[in-house]
Amino acid sequence: PSQVVPGADPSTRQLCFAWGPTEVLVCETQFGRRGGFPSRGKVGSGRELLPGALTTCGVTGTGEGGPSSSHVFVVRKDPDIYIQTLRKLFNESHGIFIGLQRSEEELAGKSRKAQLVKVSKLYRSVIRACMEDMHQAAVSAQDPALRVQYSTQVSVLSAIELIWNLCEILFVEAAAAGPLLLRLLDWVRLHVCDVDNMVREVLSSEAPAKHELFWNVVNILVLQGRLDEARHLLSKEASADPTAVKMYKILDDLMKKMPVLSVCTNQTLTELELKWQHWHEECQRYLQDGTFASNSHMESICKILLGDEDAILEKKELLTTWYHFMVTRLLYSHPTVKPMELRFYAQMDLFLGGQSSPEPLDMILMAAFEFEIHQVIKECSIALSNWWFVAHLTDLLDHCKLLQSHNVYFGSNMREFLLLEYASGLFSHHSLWQLGVDYFDHCPGHGRVYLELHIERIPLNTEQKALKVLRICEQRQMQEQVRSICKIMAMKALRNSRLGSALSWSIRAKDAAFATLISDRFLKDYCERGCFSDLDLIDNLGSSMLLSDRLTFLGKYREFHRLYEQKRFAEAARLLLMLMTAHIAPCSFWMTLLTDALPLLEQKEVVFSTEQTYELMRCLEDLTAGKSEKKKVQDDGVENTKVEMLRLALARNLARVIIKEGTLDG
Repeated sequence: PSQVVPGADPSTRQLCFAWGPTEVLVCETQFGRRGGFPSRGKVGSGRELLPGALTTCGVTGTGEGGPSSSHVFVVRKDPDIYIQTLRKLFNESHGIFIGLQRSEEELAGKSRKAQLVKVSKLYRSVIRACMEDMHQAAVSAQDPALRVQYSTQVSVLSAIELIWNLCEILFVEAAAAGPLLLRLLDWVRLHVCDVDNMVREVLSSEAPAKHELFWNVVNILVLQGRLDEARHLLSKEASADPTAVKMYKILDDLMKKMPVLSVCTNQTLTELELKWQHWHEECQRYLQDGTFASNSHMESICKILLGDEDAILEKKELLTTWYHFMVTRLLYSHPTVKPMELRFYAQMDLFLGGQSSPEPLDMILMAAFEFEIHQVIKECSIALSNWWFVAHLTDLLDHCKLLQSHNVYFGSNMREFLLLEYASGLFSHHSLWQLGVDYFDHCPGHGRVYLELHIERIPLNTEQKALKVLRICEQRQMQEQVRSICKIMAMKALRNSRLGSALSWSIRAKDAAFATLISDRFLKDYCERGCFSDLDLIDNLGSSMLLSDRLTFLGKYREFHRLYEQKRFAEAARLLLMLMTAHIAPCSFWMTLLTDALPLLEQKEVVFSTEQTYELMRCLEDLTAGKSEKKKVQDDGVENTKVEMLRLALARNLARVIIKEGTLDG
């Protein structure tokens, strides 16, 4: 049922809503109506109001107060899981997540840290692969709207990979002074890709030094610390301008001699700082001597090598981002920066200059440079449209022992809270819910409760899916859910007149009452058709028949038929009599059992003994005596005929057995 916002004026338009398991329907009521969804109207074509978050269908109609129109909005919990091209991200990251949980206990010390970095790189490789697929989908898409959607997702994935890579450097790898700047340079180069295309374009031209982008490319390479490539390009300019060969040679030597920490050598930071200081003084001397005064481009490059803030800011358009500016500034002014000093160089306002306000991505990166891990997670949770990123990143950081002291206000730690949210979103998808099971398994606090609640909401569309859900519940000893699933499937099978399947599910649920109900349906079906359906199941009930008396009777009655078919008449007779005298058989079925005894009473060889014949006669009399006079009048002639035939057969059998037993005695 739909509901309206409480306290609102019922005579005016207002919002009404209806909750579902994984989504909410929201609409605006029409004039003159007191709430609820518009009853008249035509559903129009769907469109997206917010990217991937809110879907709306147009609804138009005429209410009591005049013409009006409204929309029905479908608000989903985690809409990104419905994007087909993101399936690779969810599936492959699930395997990485499970591998991390299993390897946690086996690792310690340096091997543990190396493993965590490896896991982080695996996550990033999945993001990049998904981004490539999304880019290809955007290129090949014919629909403009779909192309825009794919392009938006590419931008989101690119931002996610950018954030993850920085977190890997600062938190997972925890790079120290020296290697830290090398990692940040690689980070910037990886995410500023346009320069490579520009280099190819310049070098492929007939006169590279005359190309309009030549000095832009050289400057970008210098700003990214790719000095060898910049020297190669400058050699093209030197060969084209013989008068400035000496100037080019000096700049080339300066770039060649710039000290850089190498991971392959045992050079200490102190040695690096001394070499860098001498090199810096040499650059300063050439600049002050006016060596490059005749060439503004080369003078600008020399100023950049000196870490001149104004000179670097002049290249703002080539840097494009404040964090690129920060890394370039550190490279040429403080190459041995320590991790905790990054916050002093992350000057976003200096780069933006008040011309634009920071984007959410800027705030996330700034929080990372300030080592505010919880703020990074909070900002990402707000900015991103799904829980995948924050759930997996938080799990990785938790394994790095960086979140141990932080609990959210309702008792669960941050890692578990985010994993629970992500897994809950997966359960709204028709197939990805299977991944959510494993995420719940690795949430020791509340995972079990969440799994129990969500698994009951999975639509059991097919028997195969039901078996899959059932297997998951049985593996985790979730007995109540096992019974619930079995009862649901048994009821579905019963409604579709699939008695064998219904009985099988009820036995699996250990539901005696339902097994009795289905057994009665089997017996009723037998009375109407004269044969049993699903013989394989009934013949192989085994100990399951003990679940209820009626099921026991069904199994034994089928055994009677099998003995009769095998011409084992004496055993069949004893079993038939036992079913009646032990009161296992329902009273309504006694006439059928007595009728089944007729062929045995008419056998050439006497089957029933005197005592057994008397028992059958007593049962027949009990059956007829139990009926009221009114019922006897209502009984049709067929029933009366059966009774008379049974009495006659019993009397003849009694005479035969007395003669036979008397003869044997004599």
